[in-house]
Amino acid sequence: MGFFSSVLLLVLHLLQGSRTSLVQLNANGYEGVLIAIDPAVPEDETLITEIKDMVTTASTFLFEATEKRFFFKNVSILIPESWKNTQYKRPKHESYKHADVIVAPPTVPGRDEPYTKQFTACGEKAEYIHFTPDFVLGKKQNEFGPPGRALVHEWAHLRWGVFDEYNDDEPFYMAKSKKIEATRCSIDITGINRVYKCQENNCVTRTCRVDANTKLYEKDCQFFPDKHQTEKTSIMFMQGIDSVSMFCNEKNHNREAPSLQNKKCDSRSTWEVISNSEDFKGTVPIAAPPPPPVFSLLKISERIVCLVLDKSESMGNHNRLNRMNQAVKYFLLQTIENGSWVGVVDFDTTAHIKSKLIQIKSNNERRKLLESLPTEASGGISICSGIESAFQVIKEIYPQVDGSEIILVVAGEDKNIRNCMDRVKQSGAIIHSIALGPNADPAVTEMSAVTGGMHFYTTDQSESRGLTDALWTFGSGNTNSSQHSLQLESKGLMLSSNPWMNGTVTIDSTVGKDTFCLVTWDKQPPGISLWDPSGTPRGNFTVDEDSKMAYLSIPGTAKVGVWTYSLQAKANPETLTITVNSRAANSAVPPITVNAKMNKDTSSFPSPMIVYAEILQGYIPILGASVTAFIESDNGETEVLELLDNGAGEIEGNPPRPESDEDTQTDLESFTRIASGGAFVISNVSKLPLPDLYPPSQITDLEATSDEDEIKITWTAPGDDFDVGTVEQYIIRISGSLLDLRDNFDDALQINTSALLPSEANTKESFAFKPGNLSEENATHIFIAIQSVDKSNLTSKVSNIAQVALFTPEADPSPGKSHPNPRINISALVLLVVGSVAVVSAILSATICILKKKRNAIRSKTGF
Repeated sequence: MGFFSSVLLLVLHLLQGSRTSLVQLNANGYEGVLIAIDPAVPEDETLITEIKDMVTTASTFLFEATEKRFFFKNVSILIPESWKNTQYKRPKHESYKHADVIVAPPTVPGRDEPYTKQFTACGEKAEYIHFTPDFVLGKKQNEFGPPGRALVHEWAHLRWGVFDEYNDDEPFYMAKSKKIEATRCSIDITGINRVYKCQENNCVTRTCRVDANTKLYEKDCQFFPDKHQTEKTSIMFMQGIDSVSMFCNEKNHNREAPSLQNKKCDSRSTWEVISNSEDFKGTVPIAAPPPPPVFSLLKISERIVCLVLDKSESMGNHNRLNRMNQAVKYFLLQTIENGSWVGVVDFDTTAHIKSKLIQIKSNNERRKLLESLPTEASGGISICSGIESAFQVIKEIYPQVDGSEIILVVAGEDKNIRNCMDRVKQSGAIIHSIALGPNADPAVTEMSAVTGGMHFYTTDQSESRGLTDALWTFGSGNTNSSQHSLQLESKGLMLSSNPWMNGTVTIDSTVGKDTFCLVTWDKQPPGISLWDPSGTPRGNFTVDEDSKMAYLSIPGTAKVGVWTYSLQAKANPETLTITVNSRAANSAVPPITVNAKMNKDTSSFPSPMIVYAEILQGYIPILGASVTAFIESDNGETEVLELLDNGAGEIEGNPPRPESDEDTQTDLESFTRIASGGAFVISNVSKLPLPDLYPPSQITDLEATSDEDEIKITWTAPGDDFDVGTVEQYIIRISGSLLDLRDNFDDALQINTSALLPSEANTKESFAFKPGNLSEENATHIFIAIQSVDKSNLTSKVSNIAQVALFTPEADPSPGKSHPNPRINISALVLLVVGSVAVVSAILSATICILKKKRNAIRSKTGF
């Protein structure tokens, strides 16, 4: 394991923003479903055919599984630009950022298990589904079952926020019948429990033994379902079994099993969660069978971007015009990719075409576009004029504006903006918007939302990097990750008594190409010094005194290591900023990336907002980074949050299970990344003093061990308000029945915790106690749970349930069926596995390592 420091900075802005889903439910059919083929996938027309077959099969299976409610109506397949076939349509709003299903190389080479990236709460939509090309092509059917059935399993994760009805970490449990059962739903799925190991061509199978500590089956024991079944549930346990065609419901749901569905959905069945969804509430069953899906084949093509820049009198306030020009120059010099077509329009009362579309092939085109930016702010405002001129610019090259992008930067309010709203909606163009200051017209947010664009807000604070960071975010998401510009540093300071702004930037081995450094100031050019990791000075900054900025492009690949900079202000007071970007050093090695988002775009106080950060290398999550979120309000105030992955108040997905006992990990050096998380709005915030409204977070990582007559438990401390502060006390209760403790926590036996003094949030807690006498007779396990109480007597949700064993039960190798012969007839076993492993979002702190696990495809469910 590699130990190092790493820093990730997330900037979020208090105003509405981000995008809306393209999927719509219309007359029981899902429209706007987007399946995107990753640019790294080699061209293969067969893949498109198999995607169509998969979705068509899934649509019928979904219709029957949902009691004739839902099916796939319209599906678009997004094809990489590098594929040679030109007989495809140009996308409109569709992009990789909107993909519901991504077909991409395996997360780890050789691992083709499908998964859904799902780190949200029960009942909330997930991020996307990940299939590998080999899986879609049917080459892994013996391992994962038919792709169409797997798509329905994953769609339930994605659309309705249900979870798997198995648990790789707890594959067995002690049932109230005093028998060891496999974690599954329904309990009527029959099978046998065996240890199965292979070395080279020699495979050995034997009966499972009971572990002396857990009193459950040993670690290598697996549940193998019988080949011939009659049970119809459940799709979220094992959709590959031929008889399975339904979701578990309230009547047949296995509430005892420690499945992820039970843990995350308060023991509700998957069908109960689905039935409570907005999709379900808005539909009724239909009698006629659904029509087959209609497919649209879309191919990524050259990017077309038109900048639409406000130059009205409102841009003359707070140095807005110059700050906009600094950010736009940065976008043109560094962020926008080669091969893109870019035009420029500015507007006040009327619009002015400053540059027709120019295709960027070299720095010559970039410098020419810099000459098109506005130099004076005056006059009224007509946003519609600016947008109409942008359409004109685009149509001179492309008769249709479908799929083109308009980046609208605006500070003023326009009472006539809604005059062109319908035109914008029907255009097929994507409108991204940036609001400067508190008076920017709120209707631009709606324009972005209805066209699938992004929206950002930036304050008038001169040291804020919001405008530059937002324009960086408009780098294309449809290109290979090696072409993306990655932000390594973004910092601004207002200097007075101390004229120095010093810092470091880490260039890790995954980046270094096209490294670009930008420095801006308010009054006078500062002294700029930059040293590479060997201590060699790197100068020759290009100074643009009119725009009050200086920049440096480092040729070739920047040296790996810690770069040091020092800026000296020459005015007092002075505001200085620095931004550093780079691209992947090697197109064959995915760079480390960070993404930031909120759980929703809008909220009404006191409903809380959740900040998520995700750190990846390719599709592999990186764990343990130090993550800091900066949240800027519209009045310029900044809230700083440390995001943690220590189990406190965290929503976890389904981590893939390692194949071996020890995780295979790759050492990773230090790195830094910056990401902007968009904008959101919180309404109905009272200015009056408020009572305590927020309870402690739920404890989700409670663990228990036993030593003779004493039980020791550990967990991560929550806070007085969610995961901030210190709770007043803990309530610990135990029971001999998992269901009784879960359903009637307040009635369970309470442990004396008077000697337990709570620690500050996010620290590790431990406590030892003697359980005393349980009321349940013949109990085999003691189940433990905790509830936290704050100083206002607000209580948290009951924690996850931990358990310790009391005695060793009689092993039963065959739940639900007798198998007297311990030797397995291999041909009689199902050759299928569950079709889902959800990747955990990296919401992380502390030491970092990258998980390079050879993952078993749901080891507790696989056949031979």
